[in-house]
Amino acid sequence: MIQLGVNIDHVASVRNARYRGPGVGDGEPDPVRAAHEAELGGADGITVHLREDRRHIQDRDLELLGRLAKVKLNLEMAATEEMIGIAIRSKPHTAMLVPEGRQEVTTEGGLDVRGNLAKLSGDVKRLKDAGLIVSAFIDPDRAQVDACVKAGFDVCEVHTGPYAHAFATCGGDFRRKPLAAELDKVRSAGEHVRASGLRFNAGHALNYHNVTPIAGLMGVSELHIGHAIVSRAIYVGLREAVREMKALMTGAAVRRRE
Repeated sequence: MIQLGVNIDHVASVRNARYRGPGVGDGEPDPVRAAHEAELGGADGITVHLREDRRHIQDRDLELLGRLAKVKLNLEMAATEEMIGIAIRSKPHTAMLVPEGRQEVTTEGGLDVRGNLAKLSGDVKRLKDAGLIVSAFIDPDRAQVDACVKAGFDVCEVHTGPYAHAFATCGGDFRRKPLAAELDKVRSAGEHVRASGLRFNAGHALNYHNVTPIAGLMGVSELHIGHAIVSRAIYVGLREAVREMKALMTGAAVRRRE
């Protein structure tokens, strides 16, 4: 059954807009409490991105989530010495390597595994030796999938941002070639991931309107969704927002098998 990993970074963004500095952990809303609400709504995992500049999730949040989360914890991280050390010490269930830029609002593209194969192979080995499942966030590109196999990754999370952009531009009309082409890129990459023996996950910019076609793809194991769920939670609460997203995803997966 397809699983939902809820990214709670932007719960921390709201907190940090008001509370900053050493006392940030005393502020609200607390992402650790948010993780509990997401679990009650049916989340199969919690995702956080500990950035170099600590713009949302803080070290304190990661530490508490590691102790208190009742579902699997996925740490998104840059492939830096600092972050690899933090992952090895904190031991999330999954370490997902992503590209990271100081000025970006959110992750803007996939990790170039092919162009950094030697370094990333060493990083993956260190993380796997520490007992972690290691994932790569990549563009839907067969060459990047092949590089992930060589580097020793366990999971490829296929970047759905271009698909989401095309969905919005085309009004969700799959008769329009740009949207159909972007969905086909994700599908094709996912098939290659699975044929290569890796786990096929997907995520980025997925929301309540565009998630169903992705959730309906053959063999997709897990979707990571954050901003849309946190935004929806403003109106209905986080528990209900997670429940609604999970229902859309599981419904799509069931229809695919019929």
